[in-house]
Amino acid sequence: MHTASDGWFETARFGLFVHFGLYSLAARHEWVRSREAMSQASYDRYLERFDPDLFDARELARAARRAGMRYAVLTAKHHDGFCLFGSSLTDYTSVRAAGRDLVAEFTEAMRAEGLRVGLYYSLLDWHHPGFPVDEHHPLRDSPGRRETADLADYRAYMRGQIRELLTGYGEIDLLFFDFTYPGMGPEQWGAKELMETVRELRPGILVNDRLGIPGDYVTPEQYQPDRPLERDGEPARWEACHTLNGSWGYDRDNHDYKDPAQLVRMLVQSVSCGGNMILNVGPTGRGSLDRRAHGILRDLGEWSAEHSRAVHGAGPSSFLPPANALYTQAGRRLYLHLLAWPPRHVHLPGLAGRVRHAQLLHDGSEIAFQQVDGARHEHNNLAPPGQPPGTLTLTLPTSRPDVLLPVVELFLDDEELST
Repeated sequence: MHTASDGWFETARFGLFVHFGLYSLAARHEWVRSREAMSQASYDRYLERFDPDLFDARELARAARRAGMRYAVLTAKHHDGFCLFGSSLTDYTSVRAAGRDLVAEFTEAMRAEGLRVGLYYSLLDWHHPGFPVDEHHPLRDSPGRRETADLADYRAYMRGQIRELLTGYGEIDLLFFDFTYPGMGPEQWGAKELMETVRELRPGILVNDRLGIPGDYVTPEQYQPDRPLERDGEPARWEACHTLNGSWGYDRDNHDYKDPAQLVRMLVQSVSCGGNMILNVGPTGRGSLDRRAHGILRDLGEWSAEHSRAVHGAGPSSFLPPANALYTQAGRRLYLHLLAWPPRHVHLPGLAGRVRHAQLLHDGSEIAFQQVDGARHEHNNLAPPGQPPGTLTLTLPTSRPDVLLPVVELFLDDEELST
């Protein structure tokens, strides 16, 4: 497995995914052309009206940074084949349609905010004549459908566009291919040659696992792992990919949004299991975020402003958390994320004699604790009854802090560096 990374991915932990394209004008899911079996002519009514006048990459970058995100990925080309960049290989681009290279705007804005930059590139392309009309294609039920196509031509097209993206927009940190399925796999994509092109142009880039050959990181989608992931028996770098409401592209009538507190719990669970989380937004047909997405990013930002060190640069811990809690750890600092607020006390096994100080992370206020160390089960006659030796007991405020997820920061003794 290629591992040419300086560790930025594991430090960043939280990223922004942006799905934007012609489907955003339809406002009913990014697969709208396939779902509704639209002809190219019918779908091109969105091309004629594509005017992202409210797409402000600088504001998007600021919103991502404030939300606690440290990298961002844009759909340079989705399954419909429409490109958000200027390409010499097709006129089916935002440059031709609206006079704007949105990949250029996006990469420049993200770097200006200190975010790492990633690009999504669809392996499917329902616009290209060399792509087969298979079960996902909008024309799958059309008379005289072509079940075979000139894949050699299409493979050359993909390699050419990847070369454009990796040479025309500065340093690209991450490349997200999407996706392999039965009948269209590594041989059809020319995955080996495509990966060789990527490595030649950007040796340090991270590439995901959806080419059908091993990549640098694993991408569970709309699924939240509850334990570290492995590949071939070895720990795997991974990223949980999630939407706000089940749709990647703008879906006007879909109001099934996740609660901000739930999203924070998902992020922390990812970090506690050694992974990342990337959260998607789907800008409207004019390119702006809707009010609900804005509000969620703002709420995430309020939590991140006070709790970021429990996420960025943190990872799993070897200590076993109590029920209804998760641990993340960064060096000598152990972070206890309380998924449910306990009645006054929380018991931490294995930490007696190992903690120098405890505080609520959001305000730095001290938390008192008692210890059962196995030698003397009483410290000032306040030892909690029924707890085994090695238990540390925190005494918490009666009222739960008014934050999305309360966190206690535990400062370990110098020798307690297990992670």
